[in-house]
Amino acid sequence: MAKEIKHIAVAGNIGSGKTTLTRKLAHHYGWEPQLEEVDNNPYIEDFYQDMPRWSFHMQIYYLNLRFQQILDIRKGYNTIIQDRTIYEDATIFAANLHSMGLLETRDFKTYQSFYNTLLPLITPPDLLIYLKGSISALVDNIQKRGRYYEDSIRIDYLKKLNARYDDWILTYPHNLLVIDIETCNFAEKNEDFGSVISKIDAQLSGLF
Repeated sequence: MAKEIKHIAVAGNIGSGKTTLTRKLAHHYGWEPQLEEVDNNPYIEDFYQDMPRWSFHMQIYYLNLRFQQILDIRKGYNTIIQDRTIYEDATIFAANLHSMGLLETRDFKTYQSFYNTLLPLITPPDLLIYLKGSISALVDNIQKRGRYYEDSIRIDYLKKLNARYDDWILTYPHNLLVIDIETCNFAEKNEDFGSVISKIDAQLSGLF
């Protein structure tokens, strides 16, 4: 069943556990993970220190990375599980930075124009797994992983991202599975991870 699937994606706010779940699912199903690799991002430290200065660079970097991943998925033969989607970059993160005054309007318009040029070439994943969580749960996870450059993340930034995620998921038109990270501790409890597996199997079995 899983070998017929081409593209799975895990979506969610900062600290929702996307990378953890991506790695665990890749190991369980034998899928190939495509990770966000934040530690190799040349802008991420500067971005969290000075968002207005580096937000455009940050968003263009991720837009290019995510589109390249889509091209790789299309060319390849393996089933891919992707850590975050190109839709989130444009619909949530770039739009949120602009609305908060952290991304200049001219830069946002340039970004949107580039994204809209790419959009006809983008196909949605076969299944999107959305990790939903409260701000307290996200902050707790961020603190646990201890990335020093994330110490400066603003609570209002996380709150606005969460609101945009909720709005986006309500209108997402493709195959979707929502996991509540406050009631499903897939990172530490085997039974919770097993529950995720069961839900994914049920979703995928309905696709073919």
